[in-house]
Amino acid sequence: MPVLRYPWRAFLKKIAVIAIPVALQNLLTTTGSMVDTMMIASLGSTEIGAVGLCAQFSSLMFSGYWGFVGGGMLFFSQYWGAKDDDGINRSYGLTLTCMMSVGFLFFLLAACFPETVMRLYTDKEHIQRIGVEYLRIAGFGYPLIVFSMAMSSLLRCTDRVRIPLWGSVAGVVTNIFLNWVLIFGNLGAPAMGVRGAAAATVIAQTVNCAVILTAARRSGHAYLLAFRRHFRWSRLFVKTYLKKCFPILCNEVLIGVGNMVINVVLGRQPEEAIAALAVFRTLEGLVIGFFAGFSNAASVLVGTEVGAGRPDTAYGRAWRLVYLCQSFIALLGIVLISLHTPILRLMGMRGESFRLVFGMMCIYLSFGVIRMGNWTQNDTFRAAGDATRGTVLEIVFMWAMVLPLVCVSGLVLKWPTLAVFALCYADEPIRYVLMQIHLFRGKWIRPVTPEGQQALLGWKPDRTRIRESDTLA
Repeated sequence: MPVLRYPWRAFLKKIAVIAIPVALQNLLTTTGSMVDTMMIASLGSTEIGAVGLCAQFSSLMFSGYWGFVGGGMLFFSQYWGAKDDDGINRSYGLTLTCMMSVGFLFFLLAACFPETVMRLYTDKEHIQRIGVEYLRIAGFGYPLIVFSMAMSSLLRCTDRVRIPLWGSVAGVVTNIFLNWVLIFGNLGAPAMGVRGAAAATVIAQTVNCAVILTAARRSGHAYLLAFRRHFRWSRLFVKTYLKKCFPILCNEVLIGVGNMVINVVLGRQPEEAIAALAVFRTLEGLVIGFFAGFSNAASVLVGTEVGAGRPDTAYGRAWRLVYLCQSFIALLGIVLISLHTPILRLMGMRGESFRLVFGMMCIYLSFGVIRMGNWTQNDTFRAAGDATRGTVLEIVFMWAMVLPLVCVSGLVLKWPTLAVFALCYADEPIRYVLMQIHLFRGKWIRPVTPEGQQALLGWKPDRTRIRESDTLA
């Protein structure tokens, strides 16, 4: 096969079709979170710290269901590439069932045992009291968050990336408006403080789900509303699905628990540090929002080609996606550092809190390029069928290196907050080297479709060989 010039224009266009709507959706969500933070910050640093710790509980829920999102997108994208309608429907039904189980579990914890949750995250009683008020209401939105994420994952993998964006627009606008009404008691409503913020979030998630369902029905989406076809599972299919999802689920749960331990350590820092961490997590969402666009593009563009039996194209796309993602994250980091003063002032940061959150931004963005490269590679491996390599590396380094360093430095040695925070990313450079080696070897291409498995027989990776069909795209 002749060496062909890589079709960068067509490749970037395909990325943009998926990545831009996803990035805009996450940017909207992050913007809504920033507005929330600014409104809550006007109530005081204690309130913003409490709500920030509640957000860490939501992140633990995210870790619980994201394993099924990763596994589901593996099947969605590969079956979409193979044009297997029945496979898409069955995998969505199983993914939705598993995800909603997690959502209802966290709803019960938040609604029925909020005191226990808050005692876990901080030892400061006044922050615990405020967090309990927030969690009791916000917990009702957890199943809705999970449901919208399941629908969005399916829609993105089947070329309906704009529908989740419309849902996010409606949800964010609703959330901002109701925050203004319910937090401060505008338009004759009672001033509910953090309870108003929680209620606004639940209502906004309801609107988000309603818009997605309505738009999917009007567009005639063939899979999202095919309820009778979602639950036709065979024992072999469930076994195959869980086998692929299990490593991803273990990764997300163990990493989620590890992050919870880190947040428990940071939650025992001074009150200014807790408030700074809450603001930092909001800004981190901005970086992750842009990254998520590339992550979804990697999952869909690589997984589709693997499922369709085109490993050369999948391989060529994969390593280019990693470097493009890192380049964009580097540019975003430069912009955030340049504009940090007005951004942090708007979010109510002053004095020691300002210094701490700026330090966290600098540390995070220094590691951000490598960190996002690791995430993109891991998502690429998963979409192509290899759910093990990135999982093992992340779990081993988190539990054998990062957690001991953070716990000893924060709880025993009592190091300054920024020194403890920096140790959270100590493993990223080492994992990046190991992930790069695996990426270029190409052994992560492991199809679940017959077409993909047939094409893989005798295949070897070659960076100079690109499918002619992709060149002419």
